[in-house]
Parts: sequence; C-alpha cells; structure tokens
Amino acid sequence: MPIFAVDMRKYISFDWALKRLLRNKANYVVLEGFLSELLRQDIKIEHFLESEGNKENAHDKSNRVDIMCEDSTGRKIIIEVQYEREYGYFYRMLFGTSKAITEYIEAGQDYDNVPKVYSVNIVYFDLGQGTDYVYHGKQVFRGIHDDDELKLSARQRELFGGEAPADLMPEYYVLKVNNFNDVAKDSLDEWVSFLKTGNIPEHTTAKGLAEARERLRVDSLPDDERRAYFWELKRQMDENDVMRSNYIDGKDEGIKEGEQNKSISIARMMKAKNYPIADIVEMTGLSAEEIDAL
Repeated sequence: MPIFAVDMRKYISFDWALKRLLRNKANYVVLEGFLSELLRQDIKIEHFLESEGNKENAHDKSNRVDIMCEDSTGRKIIIEVQYEREYGYFYRMLFGTSKAITEYIEAGQDYDNVPKVYSVNIVYFDLGQGTDYVYHGKQVFRGIHDDDELKLSARQRELFGGEAPADLMPEYYVLKVNNFNDVAKDSLDEWVSFLKTGNIPEHTTAKGLAEARERLRVDSLPDDERRAYFWELKRQMDENDVMRSNYIDGKDEGIKEGEQNKSISIARMMKAKNYPIADIVEMTGLSAEEIDAL
C-alpha cells in the first residue's frame, strides 16, 4: 500500500509538529498562539529546554510527545501529548512539574528562584471522570473555618508578583480532546478542533492557527520530511491494529474463562446435591473426569 494513502489530512498532526517543526524559531508563533489561547495571556517563547521528549530517538516507539520551553519571563511550560491510556497519568503530571522545578534551580539558591511551571497535557484517552474537554488545576488554600482564600502579603506581592500562592506554584491544564463536541464556540475551541480533527477553519480567529495553516501543511514539507511523517502515521496505525487485535483476543479468552468458571461452579453445586453425573455433564458441558476431579 502506498504510504501516502495513510492519511489524507491537509495538515500534519500536532504531535509531529512539536517533534519536528515547532522548535524552529521561525515557527514559534504557532505554539505561542496555542499557549496564549489556552493560558489567556500573551506567551512569547524564549527557547526550548532539554527534556525526555526533546531527545530524538529513531527507535522510540512511545505513543507520546513531551517537550519543555521557557517563555520570555522565565516560566517553564511542559507540553505533553499522550495517546495511550495511562491510569497513573496524574502522578506523571506531578512528577513532570516537580522535576522541572528541581532541575532548574541551583543548589544554594533562595526559594524565590523556583520557576513558575505550567503543565499542558493533551490527551486522546478518557483521563479521569469528567464531561468537559479543557480542565485547569492550581493550588488554592482555603480556611477550614472561615472559608477565605489565603493571599500573598503586600510585601510578598512586591517581591514575587501575583496575588495568591497559586500564582507561584505549578498549574495544570488537561485537554481531553476526544470529549470535544466538534462545535467551536471560541478561539480556544478552534485549537481543540484542530487537535481532534486536523482541520483549520478558513477564517480562524485563534492566535497561531492562521500561521499553522501555512506552516503545517503536509504538501509544504520537504520530500524526506513528508516521507518520514507518513511512515510514522503508518507505524502508529500498525501499532494500534496490534493493540486492537490483542484486546479482542484477550476479551475472547476472558469470556471463555468466565464460562468455564461458571460451569465449574454449577457442577460443584449439582454434585453436592448428588445429581447424577450424566445430568451434570449435560448441564455444564464438562466431562465426567472433570466433574470427578472437583
């Protein structure tokens, strides 16, 4: 099968863009637009930082991408795209922000040098339980008696900026892409729609998407990059097919095992009540030898 028949979308997938294109300074505007829409503030990327996902590995079969960049104010932004279900993913998010903090503060530095970290998680599986498709989490301290929110003091606001401890601590964003209902109501929705469908509306108002329309076109990729992209899509399709086949086989085996256990339970009950062996065989499908062994 020709590799160019794998995917007929006009634009490359966002995870591939993160891996190969968006770390090019000329293309920062695309990722800056996405982050600006999500965080509701203008983001300017200063540079990308070394992380697990930034290390190119031709043999990496992981169905995820993770990168980290620093914006013009020194804040660290982790962006992760995950396709496969991972029950411990929330722990992974926590580990990622903790690691970013400890890696980018030197021993002996004051605590006010701890960087602000944002964790942006684009997931294509049903993470947790919730009906929305964009979630935002941050640390809020509330009084257990007065239910008031703990704020920074005037001196702390002067020294560190912000109004509350949450402004200093990590914040988390989770985009449950598959929950999106395909109706874009605002500019962030246009980005979520692109993440889900690979389509960009002609008259988009979202920051960065107009540039994405020009720079993420499949037909604008160099020949070698386009071949690599389609081979990667084919690899993902092959992996997904294997996983689906294994799931079906496992499900069938589970059903058979369940039916076998049910037959054994019925046989034991009938045997305890002294039913004739022939009746038990007829009822359960077990052999006389299997019933004798119970």
